[in-house]
Amino acid sequence: MSIDRRQTLAGLAGTLALPLLGRSAFAQGAGTFRIGALNPVTGSGSPYGTGMQKMILAAAEMVNAAGGAGGRMFEVFAEDTQTNPQAAVLAAKKLIEINKVQAILGTWASGVSLAVIPLTNDAGAILMHTSGAPALSVAPSNAKGLGYRFQATNDRFGRAFAEIAQKEGFKRPATMAFNNASGIGNTEGFRKAWEAKGGKVLEAVVYEPNQPSYRAELQKVLAAKPDVIVTGSYLADTTIILREWFQTGDATRWIIPGWAANPDLVKALGPDVTEGLFSVDSISNEEAPSFQMYDAAYRKAVGQPGLSNVYGAMTWDMVVTLALAMEAAGPGADVAAINAKMRDVANPGGTKVYSFAEGKAALKAGKINYEGASSILDFDAAGDVTPDFGVSVISKGKIERRYVTKI
Repeated sequence: MSIDRRQTLAGLAGTLALPLLGRSAFAQGAGTFRIGALNPVTGSGSPYGTGMQKMILAAAEMVNAAGGAGGRMFEVFAEDTQTNPQAAVLAAKKLIEINKVQAILGTWASGVSLAVIPLTNDAGAILMHTSGAPALSVAPSNAKGLGYRFQATNDRFGRAFAEIAQKEGFKRPATMAFNNASGIGNTEGFRKAWEAKGGKVLEAVVYEPNQPSYRAELQKVLAAKPDVIVTGSYLADTTIILREWFQTGDATRWIIPGWAANPDLVKALGPDVTEGLFSVDSISNEEAPSFQMYDAAYRKAVGQPGLSNVYGAMTWDMVVTLALAMEAAGPGADVAAINAKMRDVANPGGTKVYSFAEGKAALKAGKINYEGASSILDFDAAGDVTPDFGVSVISKGKIERRYVTKI
């Protein structure tokens, strides 16, 4: 699926509408900057992917309505990763080689981002992603410094899980991890943080994907008699594991990442199976004016509250941050010059701004600090941010936030 701007108006975006300018108008105007919206419209990331893509389009529309960034208008091409590394590579090649994009936004799942970043590096293009694998922060993946993570790393998730387990009084944890960079990264991050607190993980099981049953792996974990099981898992495998766990009658508690312990899990299993599960995810910068703008755009485009898709807030911020870096770099700046301005427009030390238009105006007077909808967006040396974490408990079929954990 390739969607240029005109196709986007008629198809995917629906109520979203970038200015109706044909290719000839672009050629005669100030020029365009092409971005690829590479998101998980299908596959395990599908509960979030369409909203992520629509927020890229909505934010690009907003930038273009404000006169563009660095003298250029955004042109968006959209592809579906299928939440599959092989499909994502093919889609990324099309975006880079055929559509000539200079930045790819919104890859989800570590395996996908790890597969795509060598292509963006080779092309000298920016990759903005929502994946947790620590390997995305360092060489060889981010050797060129062109990768930016808008989600917490798996290590940070693991540290949050450890803080929660301690706060909740658990003493005997075990882990179950999906065999990929994200799943193992979550549980290894937890193990390191838990051991640093003087604790011990009783059992650590890594399981293969796409199995009809995980009973053997589950029994191995339960044999250690843990009081809580921490997972690095996805929706499909979590659904099977929890169904089989419930059938055992075991009373162990669970701490599960929010992309797996979500409303679709409750719908699949019902309130009895999911009662008391801890669901943990990074949370948006909910009190910021930037979040209010994102929330309004998400409600208009998707018909749901912005809080229902933290990854939508991340892709909104990707477009705004990129646009502000383009504006700071100046008219016609190349990717290297734009990349050099990413931290300048997002990190502390300048005037706080909450939208592209506000930032564009403030740049005329000096340095800015864009505070995003998804987090305050302070990029470290590796291009990573540190969001806060929301801790929710599923009660009577409803996911209710109990508190926020900072790490």
